[in-house]
Amino acid sequence: MNDATRKARRRFLHTTGGLALAAGLMPLAPRQALASLPDARSLAFDHTHTGERIKLVYAVGDSFVPEALTSLNGFLRDHYSGQVGVIDPQLFDLLYQLRRELGTSEPFQVISGYRSPATNSRLRNSRGGGVARHSLHMDGKAIDIRVAGVPLGDLRDAAKTLKGGGVGFYQGEQFVHLDTGRVRYW
Repeated sequence: MNDATRKARRRFLHTTGGLALAAGLMPLAPRQALASLPDARSLAFDHTHTGERIKLVYAVGDSFVPEALTSLNGFLRDHYSGQVGVIDPQLFDLLYQLRRELGTSEPFQVISGYRSPATNSRLRNSRGGGVARHSLHMDGKAIDIRVAGVPLGDLRDAAKTLKGGGVGFYQGEQFVHLDTGRVRYW
C-alpha cells in the first residue's frame, strides 16, 4: 500500500468513524438539540389518572418527530385498558397553538386522550350522557384537558378562537374537550 492510499484510507476511516459516532450519540441528546432549533414546537403534559408527565419537542418546521409521536401515543393511551392508539398529529399542533394563545408554559393536564371502542362503550353505558357513540377519542382526534392557573372558561374561549375543531365545555367535570373534527361548540 503506497503512502497516498494510506492517507486516503485514514481520511475515509476518520470521516466514517466520526459519522458513526455522531449517529450513535444522536439518540442520547435529541431533546436539547431539537429544543434549541428556532422552529421547534414542544408540548408538556401531566396525566391526571396515571400521574405520568412528559415534555418534548414533537415537531420541527413542517416535520413531525416520529419518536416524539410514538412517545405521545403511549402517553395518551387509554388509561383504563392500556391500549395505545394513534393520535392525530394535528391535535398536537392545535394544542401548541392553544398554549401560545393562552400565553402559558404550564403543562396540559390530561383527563382523557385515546379511548378504545370497548372503553368508550363501557363509559357510554355507565354514565348518564356525555360520551358520544362515535367519539373522536376512539380515532385519536380528541383530548380532554385543563391547565393549572387558567380559568376553564378562558381555556374554552381560547380554544374556540382557533377554530381548529370541536370544543366542548364541561364545567362540572372541570375540563375542556378539544378535537380536530369539524368546528362546533357545546
